[in-house]
Amino acid sequence: MLQPCIWERRQSDPGTVARLAAELRVPPVIAHLLSLRGLESAEAAARFLAPRLEDLHDPMALAGMATAVERVLGAIARREKVAIHGDYDVDGITSTVILHRAIEMFGGDVIHFIPERLRHGYGLQVEAIERLHAAGARVVISVDCGIRSIDAARRARELGVDLIITDHHEPEEELPPALAVINPKRHDCSYPDKHLAGVGVALKLVQALCTRFDRLKLLPGFVKVAALGTLADVVPLVGENRVIAKLGLERLSSGPHTVGLQALLDGCGLAGRTLDSYHVGFVLGPRINAAGRMSTPDIATRLLLAVGEEFTEEARRLADQLNAENVRRQEEEASILAMARRAVESDPSIGAHNLLVVAGEGWHRGVIGIVASKLTETFRKPAVVISVEDGLAHGSCRSIPGFDVLAALERCADLFVRFGGHRQAAGLTMDAARVPELRARLAAHADAVLSPDDLRAHVYVDALLPLPAISPEVVDCLQRLAPFGSANPKPVFEASRVDIVTGPTTMKDRHLSMTVRQHGRVFRAIAWRAAEHAGVLQANRAGLDLAYHLERNEFRGESTIELNVCDIQLARPGDAAAVGATAPVSTS
Repeated sequence: MLQPCIWERRQSDPGTVARLAAELRVPPVIAHLLSLRGLESAEAAARFLAPRLEDLHDPMALAGMATAVERVLGAIARREKVAIHGDYDVDGITSTVILHRAIEMFGGDVIHFIPERLRHGYGLQVEAIERLHAAGARVVISVDCGIRSIDAARRARELGVDLIITDHHEPEEELPPALAVINPKRHDCSYPDKHLAGVGVALKLVQALCTRFDRLKLLPGFVKVAALGTLADVVPLVGENRVIAKLGLERLSSGPHTVGLQALLDGCGLAGRTLDSYHVGFVLGPRINAAGRMSTPDIATRLLLAVGEEFTEEARRLADQLNAENVRRQEEEASILAMARRAVESDPSIGAHNLLVVAGEGWHRGVIGIVASKLTETFRKPAVVISVEDGLAHGSCRSIPGFDVLAALERCADLFVRFGGHRQAAGLTMDAARVPELRARLAAHADAVLSPDDLRAHVYVDALLPLPAISPEVVDCLQRLAPFGSANPKPVFEASRVDIVTGPTTMKDRHLSMTVRQHGRVFRAIAWRAAEHAGVLQANRAGLDLAYHLERNEFRGESTIELNVCDIQLARPGDAAAVGATAPVSTS
C-alpha cells in the first residue's frame, strides 16, 4: 500500500440542480452531474444527453477548409494522384483510413503512407514528401501531423506538390507554407470547437466532401471509425468529440461493418457486444496501436480499409497479425516494466526522489511510453523511461496532475538533441552518456516543487449516493451520460458507514470481491488491484466510507447492478462504528 488517497468532494448550485431535475425529468443526482459538467440549461443538457449528427458544425467554418475542398475536388475530377500521410497511432491510422476511403468512394486516385516509428521517426518529413512525389502524388494531405513541418512544406512547394495539412496539435507562430492548413487551434481560426482529435479534423474534411457530393448519408459510417481515434486519443469528450464518440459507439455496437472492422471485432471477442469507451481504450485501441509500436502501422490500416467479401480471409489474417503483435507488445511491456520497477525499488538514487528516471539498453522504444504510464500510476510520481541504443537515448515521459513535465524538460534543454510534448506527456532524444545528469537535475527540480500531498492520489467524489438511493432509473440515466473519458469522467459516488457482509475474497490473485450493505440494501462490489488489502478489510468490516462507480453487469442474459470500488476509507477515531483503524485503505 502506498500513501492513502485524498478525497475531494465536488459541489453544484442547488437551484440549478432543482431546475434541471424538473425540466429534464431526471433524478436530482443526475441533474447534479450535469451541472458539474457546466450544463446549466435544459437545452444544453438535452443536447449532451442525446447528441445528433446535426450537432456537428459546418466544416467550412474551419480556416483553410474551402481551399482544401476545392483542391481535392479538382484532383478527383482530373484523376490526379492524392496521397494521405498519416501517423502510427490509433488517431493517425483512423484519420488515414477515413480520408483514404472517402476520396476513393468519390472517384479519386488515392494512396497512403504512414511512417514507421523506428525507421522513419515521427511526423511529416522532407523524405516522405519526396517519396510521395516520386510515387506520382500531386496532392499530399497530412492527417494528425504536419502543423510544425515547415521544411516538409517548403520541399512540397519546390516539387510542385500541393500540400494540405490537417492536424490538431499546437501550432507555432509561423504556419507551414502549405496550400491549406486546417487546424482548429490556428490562432486565426474562429472555429467553435478547438479540441478535436486528429481524426476529428480529418472527419471535417470528409464531412465537407460528403456535402459537396450530396452523400451525407455516408457520414455515419465515417463517424464510426472516427470514434475509435477520438476515444483512443483521450481528447475531451465534449462538443463535437462527444457527438463523434457517442454516435460512433452506437454504430460500432449495432453494425453492419466492413469485413475489416468485423474481423477486428471478431478477433477481440467483441462482436455483437454493446461497446463503450473501455472497449476502445483497453481492447481495440491497444491492438491497433500494437501495429505501429511493434512493426508497421500498415497492418492496421489495411485491415480497416478492407471492404468487400473477397477480402474476408485477408482481413482475418491481418486481425490475427494484430493480435499477435499485441501479445508481443504485452510481453515486451511486462519485461521492461519488471526491470524498471526493480530499478526504482532497489536503487535509492532513483526511487528516493519525487521523479523517476530509469534507463535500459535496447528497451523497445515502442512500449517505453506505456511503461512510463505504468510507473506513474504505480508510484504516483512523474516518470521518464529511456531506451539506450548505439550511444543515443530515447525517452518517454509521463506525469501527474500537479507537475508540468514539459516545463521540467525545458530546464534541461541543453542536454537534448530534441524534445517536445505537453504538460503530462513528452519525449526526448539525447546522448546516452548524459542520462545520469538528466536524472539528477530532474530529480532535484521535482524534489523542490512537489509536496507529499502532490504525490498522493486524489479521488474526486461527484455526489453522495447512499446505497438505498441506487435505482434502475439512476443507472439508466448514467448510461445516457456515457461515453466517459476526459472532461466527462465516470461519476464517483460516496456512501458512508457501509458494512462488508461477505468477503472480501481474492479474484485472480489481484482483485477483491465482496458484498456490502447500507440500510438494508446489499450490492456486490469489486475492488480492482486491491488484493493486498484483504487482511485489513477482513479486520475492519463495519462503518466504512465507500467511493465507487456504478456498473451494470450483463451475464447470461441477466442484468445486475454492481459497485466498482475506487477507494475505501476505514472508520475514523471517535466514530460510533470505529473498529480501531485510523488510516484510509487505498484501493485506487
